[in-house]
Amino acid sequence: MLNINNNAAQLKREILVRIAKLQLEGKLEEGVHYIPREMAPVGSQPVRCCIYHDREILRQRVMARLGCSVENYDDEKKLAEFAHEALNREKPTWPMLTVLDEACNACVRSHYMVTNACQACLARPCMMNCAKKAIAITEGRARIDPEKCVNCGLCMQNCPYHAIIKIPVPCEEACPVGAISKDETGKERIDYHKCIFCGNCMRECPFGAMMDKSQLVDVLKRIMDGKKVVAMYAPAIAAQFRAAPGQLEGALKQAGFARTWEVAIGADITADKEAHEFEERMERGDKMMTTSCCPAYVRAVHKHVPELSPCISDTRSPMHYTAEIAKKADPDCVSVFIGPCLAKRREGMDDEFVDYVLSIEEIGALFVAKGIDVAKTEAEPGTIIPTVSGRNFAVTGGVAESVRVRLTDPEKLKAAVINGLNKAGMKQLAQYGKIRSGEAPYTADCPNLIEVMACEGGCIAGPSVITNPKVAAIQLKKYVEAGASDKTNAE
Repeated sequence: MLNINNNAAQLKREILVRIAKLQLEGKLEEGVHYIPREMAPVGSQPVRCCIYHDREILRQRVMARLGCSVENYDDEKKLAEFAHEALNREKPTWPMLTVLDEACNACVRSHYMVTNACQACLARPCMMNCAKKAIAITEGRARIDPEKCVNCGLCMQNCPYHAIIKIPVPCEEACPVGAISKDETGKERIDYHKCIFCGNCMRECPFGAMMDKSQLVDVLKRIMDGKKVVAMYAPAIAAQFRAAPGQLEGALKQAGFARTWEVAIGADITADKEAHEFEERMERGDKMMTTSCCPAYVRAVHKHVPELSPCISDTRSPMHYTAEIAKKADPDCVSVFIGPCLAKRREGMDDEFVDYVLSIEEIGALFVAKGIDVAKTEAEPGTIIPTVSGRNFAVTGGVAESVRVRLTDPEKLKAAVINGLNKAGMKQLAQYGKIRSGEAPYTADCPNLIEVMACEGGCIAGPSVITNPKVAAIQLKKYVEAGASDKTNAE
C-alpha cells in the first residue's frame, strides 16, 4: 500500500501540517507562498528535472490541500490568492478528486516486457502459448511485437525464468471501473461519470498525482471563528492513533472541537435497521440484500451493476445517523465527519446533516500542528458507549456480523463478503447482478446477505489511513475490548 510509507504521501502530509500551522498562527495568506520554496530549497536534491519543477508540483499540491481546484490552473495566480479564496469559501467545491498535471508522469501504456533474465530456452513456452504470434527470438532473447500483443499475459505466466514482466500504469491498474484513461497529451484523466471515489488511484499513484481536495482549512476557519464544531469520528480512527477509549475524544477537544460523537453509535443504528429490513425482505420473498454503509460500493452498483440496485439496503450509513443525532442535539453546530475514506467526502456533499468531511491524514496533521500526542492525552469518554459490533464496522465482516447478532433467527442468515472492490470484486458484483436479474441461476449456496467493502480489510485500510492495516486491526481489537458495551441497541 503506497499510502502508508512513501515519500509522496509524506510530502502531502507535510503540506497539510504546514498549512495548519500557518492558519493557526493567522498567517496563512502571507506564509503559504513560501511552502514550495521551503520544501524544495536551493541546493536540495531534485526529484524531477530540477528544483523549479519540484516547486511547481508542490505549488499544485498546496492548491489541492487548500481545497482549491487545479482543473483551470493559472500559474500567474499567487498562492496567497488561493488561500484567500479558501478562507472565504462557504462550502467544499467539486470535484473533490483531481489529477495534478505537472505531477503526472504520463506513464507509457501498460505492456509486457522481456527482461535480461530471458535465456532464449529451447522450450520457448512464451512463443508457443502466444495466440497472436507476437513473440520471436532475435539476438539471443525473446522480443514482443507491440503491434501484435494484446496484453493477455500468457507469456509472463508461462516463462519458467520469470523473465517477462508487466509494466502497468498504476492508477489505471488500480481503478476497478475503468474511470481513468489518458488524454491526447498522455496525461491521466478521471471520468467522473464512471468514478466511484474508492480512492485506489490516489493510493497507488507513485508520483502522488491523484489528490483529494482538503477541507481542513474550512474546518479550522469555523473553529477559529468560534463556531460550535463537533467531530464525528469513525471507529477506524482510534486504531490509527493507538488510542485508548476516551483519549481520541480528549485529543479532538484539545484540537478545538466543541464536542465529539463516536460514529459507532450510528453504526449500531444502521445495524438495527438493516437487521429489521433483512427480516422484512426475506419474509416478502426477496432472495438477497446487500449492505449500504460503503458509499463507494453503492456508487459502483448504481453506475456499473444497476441490476443489483434493488438489493441495496435502504438503510442510511452510520455517518448519516450520527450526524443526525449531532444536529438534533444542537441544530446550529457544524458537523465534521472524520474517516479514512474518499467516498465519504462524496457522500457528505449529499447529506443534509454533514457539513464537512476530514480524512485521517488531515486530522493527524492538525494534531501534529498543535503538538497533540493522542496516546498521552487524558481520556474523556463519551456519554454514549457503542456496542462491540458497532465498533467492528471498521473491519471486513463486521457489518454482516452486526446484522446477524440482531436477527430473531440468526441461523437464517447466509452471509458473503466482498473484501475489496478491485477488478475481481467488481466481477463478483456483476455475477450477483446476473443472479438478481435471472440471467444466472439462484442456487442453494447463494448468500442472502452480501457485505461489500471497497477497501480490502475494511475501513481500517482506507485510502487516507496512516497506519498499516494489519497493525490497525490489532489496535482496533484492543480498543474494542477495552471500552465497548457488549449489548446491542435492540436489547
